[in-house]
Amino acid sequence: MMMKCKRVTTHDELMQAAKVREEVFVKEQGVPSELEIDEYDISPDACYHFIVVEEGQAIAAGRFKRFEEEAAKMQRIAVLKPYRGMGVGKLLLQKMEEEAKADGFKASVLDAQCSAEVFYSKLGYLVESEEPFLDADIWHVRMRKSL
Repeated sequence: MMMKCKRVTTHDELMQAAKVREEVFVKEQGVPSELEIDEYDISPDACYHFIVVEEGQAIAAGRFKRFEEEAAKMQRIAVLKPYRGMGVGKLLLQKMEEEAKADGFKASVLDAQCSAEVFYSKLGYLVESEEPFLDADIWHVRMRKSL
């Protein structure tokens, strides 16, 4: 596979990212679309958006925004079902972390679905929430990693 992870810079790329997220979060996991799309999705400049592209098609998407003074909050990390377990999510998250670090962030924070906690742990994230919590009716834990 010839996958490439890139920062979203055009409206078309932003729409590709939204399509991946809709497939994973709305159709597959049942998240209401009004919870999935927010003010950070209005333009490529609203926060840091990324897609993984293979053969011209987005197969994964994610974004991050400033969370604390020195921490980036990784969000909406989604990989289309046929591409899971192939290193796509790892490629995406590592590119996002590199960009965050290059922009001066010292830590990466994310709210991981409990089903993905092991995935993030393997990439160096540690759970910092006391208890799992519900977000869009899905159990999550807050995780953090130094960059």
